[in-house]
Amino acid sequence: MTEAIKRLPGRFHVDIALGIVLSVITCGFYSIYWNYLQFQAMNELLGRQEYKFWLWLILSIVTCGLFHIYYEYKMGSDLYAYMKEHGLEVSNNLPLLGTILAIFYLMVLSDAVYQHELNKLCA
Repeated sequence: MTEAIKRLPGRFHVDIALGIVLSVITCGFYSIYWNYLQFQAMNELLGRQEYKFWLWLILSIVTCGLFHIYYEYKMGSDLYAYMKEHGLEVSNNLPLLGTILAIFYLMVLSDAVYQHELNKLCA
């Protein structure tokens, strides 16, 4: 039996088009903040501090983005598992899509895809 769906507070809802535009205009700085919000949302959903912003930021810089690709896969997998567990409709390819977009340096688009799913969970 599935447990009740946990709704995210409204502060985690991000207008996707605005997020993409701000990420482009700020040369990616807004994207870093957007990732911070998504990590906080995932921690809220999972009920544990699994997504650590500073660890992600430092290791992403040190590994020239390879750690970020891993985190995109991890976020997609955890988001997919949460939504499936709660009987919500979600694409089986969510983790793969986010990873492929990150591999081709389209991280803003993977953020947009994940945000679309997170927005469904916002109150």
